[in-house]
Amino acid sequence: MAIDFIIIGLFALSMVGIAIYTRKRSKSVNDFLLAGKKGLNGWMSAFAYGTTYFSAVVFVGYAGKFGSSFGLASVWIGIANAIIGSLFAWLVLARRTKNMTQRLGTKTMPEFFEKRYGSKNLKLVSAIIIFVFLIPYSASVYSGLSSLFEFIFGIEGWIVMIALALLTALYLFFGGYFATALSDFIQGIIMLVGVVIMVILFLNNGNVNWDLSRLTSDVNKSWFTFGSTSGGFYGSTMTLMSLIFLTSFGVWALPQTVHKYYAIRDKKAIKQGTIVSTIFALIIGFGAYFVGALSGLFPSELLAGVKPDNIIPVLLKEVIPVGLTGVIAVLILSASMSTLSSVSLASASVVAVDIYKGRINREASDKKVNVTMKVLCLVFVAISVILAILNEEVGFSAIAYMMGISWGTLAGCFIGPFVLGVVWKRVTKSAVWTSIVSCLVLTVSLIFILGYNHPLCDGSFGSALSNGINCSPMIGTICMIFSMIITVVVSLFTKAPSKEIIDEAFNKPIDNEV
Repeated sequence: MAIDFIIIGLFALSMVGIAIYTRKRSKSVNDFLLAGKKGLNGWMSAFAYGTTYFSAVVFVGYAGKFGSSFGLASVWIGIANAIIGSLFAWLVLARRTKNMTQRLGTKTMPEFFEKRYGSKNLKLVSAIIIFVFLIPYSASVYSGLSSLFEFIFGIEGWIVMIALALLTALYLFFGGYFATALSDFIQGIIMLVGVVIMVILFLNNGNVNWDLSRLTSDVNKSWFTFGSTSGGFYGSTMTLMSLIFLTSFGVWALPQTVHKYYAIRDKKAIKQGTIVSTIFALIIGFGAYFVGALSGLFPSELLAGVKPDNIIPVLLKEVIPVGLTGVIAVLILSASMSTLSSVSLASASVVAVDIYKGRINREASDKKVNVTMKVLCLVFVAISVILAILNEEVGFSAIAYMMGISWGTLAGCFIGPFVLGVVWKRVTKSAVWTSIVSCLVLTVSLIFILGYNHPLCDGSFGSALSNGINCSPMIGTICMIFSMIITVVVSLFTKAPSKEIIDEAFNKPIDNEV
C-alpha cells in the first residue's frame, strides 16, 4: 500500500510542478484562455481534447453501469466516440472553428454567439446556461473519483474530492489553459498506459470465468443487444443507441471541448490533432467499455448487491496486485483532473468574459478580468465539490446520469446554433433563440413525461423525477436532433443575417488562416 501512495504523491507533486512552471504564462486573458498568441501544437491539442472527453465518469460510471448492462455491445460506445466524437468532429469543426473565432475575435462560446448572430442577449443567456449545467457534470467527476478511492483505499469520499479540487485549482489558477494543456499531455500518456494495464489485469485475473457464453447467453448483451427485452422505447437497444449518439455527437457542441479548436496553432497541428485524438479516443473508449463488459465474467456473488457506480471500483480492488493500485488510481486521477480543469476554465471564462466584462463592468481592464476569471475557477470548483458531497449524502442520482443531464442539455441547446453556425451562412438569430429556449423546455418536459410513463414509475413525483433523469441519454439525443432540425427550419423561414455579419464571420481576411 505504501508504494501506491508514493506513486499518487509523485503524481500530485508533478501537478504542483506544472503550476510553478507555468505561473508566468497566464498574465493576460488571452494567455489564460488560449495559451498565448502562438497557440498549441497538434499533439498537445489532441491530448487536451481527449483527456477532457474521457473522465472518471467514463471509467467508473459509464463503464460500470453500461458495461455490465449491455455486455460487449457497450464497446460500440467507445468505437463511436473515436469515429464520430473525435475523427468526424475534428474534420468538420477544427479548421472552421479556428478561422471563424479568429475573424470574430472571440474566446468563448457565448462570445461566438454574440458576434456570429449579432445579439448581446444571446451571449448572456448562453453564458448562464453553460455555468449552471456544467456544475452537475463537474460534480459527477468528483463523485466517480471518490467512489474509486473509497473502495480501494478506504479513504472517505469527501476527503478525496477536496484534495482533488485543491490540486486542480492550484495549477489551473496559476497556469490557465497552458498549464491545463501541459498537464493534459502528461495525464493523457498516463491514461493510455493505465488503460492498457487495466485491460491486461482484467484479462489475466484468476477469478475470471472464461465461459464466454455468459456474455452472449443473455440476448440483451449480444454485440447488437437485440433481445427479448431490448425492444420498445425504454428497451436496451434504444438506450444503447441514445448513449452512442449523446456521447459521440454531444462533444460537438460542449464549450469545454470546442474550446480546444480555438487555441490550436496551424494547419499542420489540426492534421496531427485529428489523427492523435482519434487514436487516443479509440484506445481509451474501447478499453474502458471492454473492461466494463468483462464484469459479466466475474463470479456473480462478487457483485451481488453492488450499485452500478461501484462495479468498477469493486473489480479493480479484486484484480489489481500490490504495487499497481497506485498506477490505476493515477489513471483515474488523470482522467478526472483534465476534465475538471477544462470544465472549470470553460465555466469561469463565460462568467468573467461574457457576464462580468460583457454586462457588469464593460470598462474592466484585461488584468482585472484575468484575476476575476482565476477567482471564478476556484468558486466553480468549490460549488462542484459541495454538490458532489451532497449528492453522496442523499444518493439522489447516479454518476452516469448526472453527466447525461449536463451533456444532453448543453448539446441540445447549442449543437444546432454552433455546428450549423460554422458551416452554414443562413443560420439566423431567431433560429438560435428557438433552439436554446425550446431545448430547455423540452429537457424539463421530457424528464417528467418519460419519468411518469416509465415502467418502473410508481406514480409519485419523486419516482417520476428519478426515472426521468435515468432517461437522460434519450432526452439528450432527442434534444440534439430537435436542435438541428429546428435551427434549419426557423432559419429558412426568418430573415437572413445581414451582409456585414456574414462577411465578418466567413469572409474577413485573417493573418494566419488555417
